[in-house]
Formats: sequence, C-alpha cells, structure tokens
Amino acid sequence: MRALIQRVTEASVTVDGGITGEIGPGLLILLGVSKEDYEADAKYLVEKISNLRIFADDDNRFNLSALDIGAGLLVVSQFTLYADTRKGRRPDFNQAAGADDAQRLYEHTVQLFQGTGLTVATGKFQEHMLVSLQNDGPVTLILDSADRQKPRRG
Repeated sequence: MRALIQRVTEASVTVDGGITGEIGPGLLILLGVSKEDYEADAKYLVEKISNLRIFADDDNRFNLSALDIGAGLLVVSQFTLYADTRKGRRPDFNQAAGADDAQRLYEHTVQLFQGTGLTVATGKFQEHMLVSLQNDGPVTLILDSADRQKPRRG
C-alpha cells in the first residue's frame, strides 16, 4: 500500500456537489492499494502514520504525532499512486488492485484508523472526488508498506 500524506490545517472531499468528508488540523491521506497488498500492509501504514512525529511542538520541532495532538484524518482512495509511467505517455495502472480487493483493504484501513481513537473522515470509494486542502508547511510524505521489508541505511 502507498500513502501520500499531507499535513493540513483543513481538508475536505466533495462528491456530486456535496461534502462527504472534512477535517480541521490533521492529515490528508491519499491511499493506494496494489495487487500485492494484504491486511498486514494496512496495519503497518496505520501504525506508522498515526505515530509519525510530523507536527510541531512548542519549539517548532517535529516531535508530535497525530495521536499526540488528536489530529483529524481524511482518508481518500487513490489508485493512481500505482501508476507506472516508465514507458510511453499513458500511465499504466496494472499494479493497482482490482476494485473489490482495493475497496476491501481501503475500508479495512479506515477501520484500523478509527480504532486509534482519532477522528476519521473519508472520501467516496470509486467516485470522482474534488479534494480541497490547505497544506500546512507544506509537509508532504510518501510511505510504501513494501519499504518495511527493506533494510535501513546505516
């Protein structure tokens, strides 16, 4: 699974003219699911994202996590995170999970985020969404659950 995480002062998702999810200060999480992903990938990303120290403390240092500050989370499905653009001009999405598997893992991930006690809002799976955000910092990170298998540099 891949997650593009943006620290925001506010974010919302609109579908067909109506807001389906919105948060104040917190994290906008664009979440992509690949054919290779399982529940363990969701668990890894939820634990990592919830505990990432990317919020400023009183000394303006990244020392606080979403859990520390009670951040809101807006989780939006984003299959395009698995675009392969190495060949030609049209992105190839063959590594993205099929709709049924992707929805199951997306919903599982949302449930795991809800289990953290944080406020969780969502977009609408497999719908055309308009995502609005006020990126704070800007702070934007990319996480890939496959990276947990790789050794750390050192």
